[in-house]
Amino acid sequence: MAIFKGAGVAIVTPMHEDGSVDYETFEELIEFEIRGGVDAIIVCGTTGESSTLSHADHLDVIRCCVDAVKKRVPVVAGTGSNSTETAIYLSERAQMIGVDGLLLVSPYYNKATQNGLYEHFKTVAKSVDLPILLYNVPSRTGCNIKPETVVRLCRDVDNIVGVKEASSDIVQIARLAAMAEGKVDIYSGNDNQIVPIMALGGIGVISVLANVAPAQTHDICQKYLDGDTAGSLREQLRAMELCDALFCEVNPIPVKKALELMGLAGGTLRMPLTEMEPENVKRLEAAMRNYGILSQKRGNQN
Repeated sequence: MAIFKGAGVAIVTPMHEDGSVDYETFEELIEFEIRGGVDAIIVCGTTGESSTLSHADHLDVIRCCVDAVKKRVPVVAGTGSNSTETAIYLSERAQMIGVDGLLLVSPYYNKATQNGLYEHFKTVAKSVDLPILLYNVPSRTGCNIKPETVVRLCRDVDNIVGVKEASSDIVQIARLAAMAEGKVDIYSGNDNQIVPIMALGGIGVISVLANVAPAQTHDICQKYLDGDTAGSLREQLRAMELCDALFCEVNPIPVKKALELMGLAGGTLRMPLTEMEPENVKRLEAAMRNYGILSQKRGNQN
């Protein structure tokens, strides 16, 4: 059974001006997302700045999320690492905290072989009893999890159940879907490809867009799942300008600025991420205004 179907939000980690985690605002964002209808919360992923969180921060953010969600939707924790030992450590502790699933990014920088990827993911999966999604994002990691490897892992390892596909390679994703024969839960890792990937058999998205537009992102997925493909496509296309603006600089710089503009959270980032360029802020503001979310205030949703 899938961990979730529909729109999972790759939630940001709000921070104070000094870079410490702003747990109060984090809890408010979680409520905003759940009220908006997201189908799952993915915590401590790329958008959550996991790469600059200490292990203590990482686990505290996961714990805060689990406590705030209170089982209303599944919580999937990012616990991947380029070190298999570290990934096991974070995964085991996330299970103890009470998450519903794990998201394991491919080891970055190491550039493992496909056999190395297989052994890494299999070893981490054997350390826990939770369902696991692989996370394929070659633009970040320098390493592509090939369809053959994804299918092999999902067939050989009971608790590896799917993949967040953020390669942007629609041909590769189609090849994966053909090979999977329904045995791999495929989620879009890109907001601009939700409908195309669901058309190939995907069951949802792990979304940056949902941070600022949870109801709208949910609707894109739910309409497709309900058979309203025309309505789903219409919502996908309406969101394209904003999707592009949210990635005009490296994620999560734009989405944190968008949340700041909406009055939902501060835009503070941990180094080496830095403040958004002024011309890109103007582009983001225009896209948000066109999409109808710029006037949104804390605690309210258009």
